[in-house]
Amino acid sequence: MASTPSSTLSPLYASNIFCNFNSPQKFTFPLKLHSKSCIRTTQVSLQEQSQVSNPNNSQYSDRKAVSSSKSKLWVNPKSPRASELKRKSYDFRYASLMKVAESLDSCKPVEEDVFNVLSDLGDKVVEQDAVVTLNNMTNAETALLAMKYFQQRLKLSKEVIVYNVTLKVLRKNKDLDRAEKVFDEMLERGVKPDNVTFSTIISCARQCNLPEKAIKWFEKLPSFGCEPDDVTYSVMIDAYGKAGNVDMALSLYDRARTEKWRIDAVTFATLIRIYGAAGNFDGCLNVYEEMKALGVKPNMTVYNSLLDAMGRARRPWQAKNIYGEMLSNGFEPSWGTYASLIRAYGRARYSEDALKIYKEMKEKGLELSVVLYNTLLAMCADVGLTDEAVNIFEEMKSSASETCQPDSWTYSSLITIFSCSGKVSEAEFTLNEMMEAEFEPNIFVLTSLIQCYGKAGRTDDVVRTFDRLSDLGLSADERFTGCLLNVLTQTAKEDLHKLTICLERANPKLGYVVKFLVDDEVEEEGAFKKHATELLDCATTDVRKAYCNCLIDICVNLNQLERACELLDVGLTLNIYTDIMSRTATQWSLHLKSLSLGAALTALHIWVNDLNKALESGEEFPSLLGINTGHGKHKYSEKGLAGVFESHLKELNAPFHEAPDKAGWFLTTKVAATSWLESRRAQEVVAA
Repeated sequence: MASTPSSTLSPLYASNIFCNFNSPQKFTFPLKLHSKSCIRTTQVSLQEQSQVSNPNNSQYSDRKAVSSSKSKLWVNPKSPRASELKRKSYDFRYASLMKVAESLDSCKPVEEDVFNVLSDLGDKVVEQDAVVTLNNMTNAETALLAMKYFQQRLKLSKEVIVYNVTLKVLRKNKDLDRAEKVFDEMLERGVKPDNVTFSTIISCARQCNLPEKAIKWFEKLPSFGCEPDDVTYSVMIDAYGKAGNVDMALSLYDRARTEKWRIDAVTFATLIRIYGAAGNFDGCLNVYEEMKALGVKPNMTVYNSLLDAMGRARRPWQAKNIYGEMLSNGFEPSWGTYASLIRAYGRARYSEDALKIYKEMKEKGLELSVVLYNTLLAMCADVGLTDEAVNIFEEMKSSASETCQPDSWTYSSLITIFSCSGKVSEAEFTLNEMMEAEFEPNIFVLTSLIQCYGKAGRTDDVVRTFDRLSDLGLSADERFTGCLLNVLTQTAKEDLHKLTICLERANPKLGYVVKFLVDDEVEEEGAFKKHATELLDCATTDVRKAYCNCLIDICVNLNQLERACELLDVGLTLNIYTDIMSRTATQWSLHLKSLSLGAALTALHIWVNDLNKALESGEEFPSLLGINTGHGKHKYSEKGLAGVFESHLKELNAPFHEAPDKAGWFLTTKVAATSWLESRRAQEVVAA
């Protein structure tokens, strides 16, 4: 049996074995001697800098390091004894222990081989040799056998430290199962675990992405008389957050801010994900700013979590700024970074930025997932990028990865793009390709096809597509019905009855109101308005405006201006339309941006009548009158409301002219408007 530490170590040497075990700093052993030959007593760190510990709570905190002036003796390098003293110094011993650790990592994990390697240490093995050797190992299996060797040959005064450095090796290997078994063995041998024991196992569970296990071990601490330190608490913010216990995670975070705990970047990333999942996107940004203020450098996980949150918040401009900051800090975007950016830009229709990221991913040879491809295609459908969508679809099909092949949503987006562009043959070809790939058309595909056939004036194909609903076991939803209603606004009068029958089957209330218009039925006073109010009041927010716009368009197409005005009044009463007309001391305005063409013409008719009444009553006009149509164009058309409206104003000989400095505005002066209204009134009198 080798000599015990008590018989071989001086008090100076013994104090240096354990004095800094719980220090959060990392001390390293020099592989070379000091430039001046000296004898050094080297302090051994038994944990890495990231290890969770607190020297103030340590059972070893009463052991003070000896000052460097007493731990070094200068020796003349020319002295004959210099080389002998070098060999006897612990630096020399440490280097040999490092080599032993390397040999143990590479040998077979069998007791005989491990013990043979350790036998090279000789008979004068001390406790610090065991700690240093295990502390520098990476092979979990041989480390356990090495610990057994030292336990058999040494009378360990601080056996918990030997266990802790062995647990650290298991943590390096993310081997939580073995770590838990080692803990059980400690208890069987009567070794009391300390804070470092628990913090090592907790951090191991964290590295294994097992937050529930980390919580289990954290909650065991009090029963062993251990008090978690601030770093352990900080780690638990991450664990509770990942385990779904948001309240506990945020409670600890509030405490962390008050007590100024050290929080690492991984924990901040978890906090960002917590706030993002709760929809508190400003909270995500606040955490990020607090992190930077505390001097914690963001890592890729933080950046990717933040980019993902900004994407779901539909804040692409902030995602763009964060991405720029990430690049300026020297980080290379990962696949996750690109994925978050495509989602952020795609959802917000930042088509130029999204396609730029897509191109960059392809140039780097990164494969996109089906979800990312579908995000890009859906964006193309939203903004009308037909050619770009076709290219993306073809590149997707040519991908070598089986996981990137088109699915039903892929085909649905492409059919939508072709349908909105009026490309009937391309839409039908894609539908056939979809069915050959054994994907049944869903409600979105049929909705797009109805729109496609409606634009092309193929009413019989619209009816045939409607009949496919029942064949596929599908039911018409509000969007499908809204699309069918929109087709009626583009259909010749003689074919309207065919689609009215479909509408009555899909939505009886809507069908009844449309039939009322198409058949131009004579009504009791207020009956039509009553039925229209009931219909629109029951419709969901997503489709109410679309329904009302289409019904007004049908009225205008059928020259039923009175009913169009009734529908606009219903829309205003139900707050479907808001702030259409406004008045200030200097300008009266008509706002038409959210209206269909028929609804806009109806609103103009009512507004002009109101102006006539104001003129007749002697009300003073402001210096300016304006009509705001907006300046945007439909994504699949070269025409916008402004262009169509300009022609209509010319037909009316109205003195409204497009403002050169205010896009989408048509303005006139008080004098010109008054003159025009008086002229119209005179013409009406003559006509009467």
